[in-house]
Amino acid sequence: MDQITAAAIEVLDRDGLEALTMRRIGAHLGVAAMSLYRHLPGRDAILSTVVNHLFATALADLDAGPAWPEALTAFAVAYRRMLLEHPNAVPLLATRPVDPDTAVPVLAVLLERFTAAGVAQDEALIRIQSVGVYTLGHALAQVGAGGDTEDSRTGVTQDSASLDYYQRWFDAGLQALVAGLELRQTPGQGAGTTAGA
Repeated sequence: MDQITAAAIEVLDRDGLEALTMRRIGAHLGVAAMSLYRHLPGRDAILSTVVNHLFATALADLDAGPAWPEALTAFAVAYRRMLLEHPNAVPLLATRPVDPDTAVPVLAVLLERFTAAGVAQDEALIRIQSVGVYTLGHALAQVGAGGDTEDSRTGVTQDSASLDYYQRWFDAGLQALVAGLELRQTPGQGAGTTAGA
């Protein structure tokens, strides 16, 4: 299964989402496409496996920081880094959610920071999803922008001015979003208190 997932990601990175077929993955592995069906029922299952694997890999070594705002920021930075390393996967992640059975354990260290601040898990997940969608949308804008000079592996423009612009844009939006979420009240809090306070 791990070999199939790795091969699928290599095909996706090199040839794009449309090329991610059972036949292409089988050819990459040097096996008949039909043999893959013993492990996965079809292309849809492969797409889900790729999404779950990339998400888990992005957060494998997350340095969560001492409090949830720092942890949430670290999550966004790590997630964005993975997305820009796999630009052909960005549209896939934008249209196919991560399996909750994969996401929640991967996010455990981040969720712990919210729990320590008295933020319930359902509210914590809303905040994490909000930042995740922002990060994904920003990566989609950057990858889709292309440029005259681009890295053939990533498709992301390598023009330093453009990279600087996207970095500043991402940082400003992320900072504003996290600051706004710090002001968000959770159920049961009084009017004068803020989440995580």
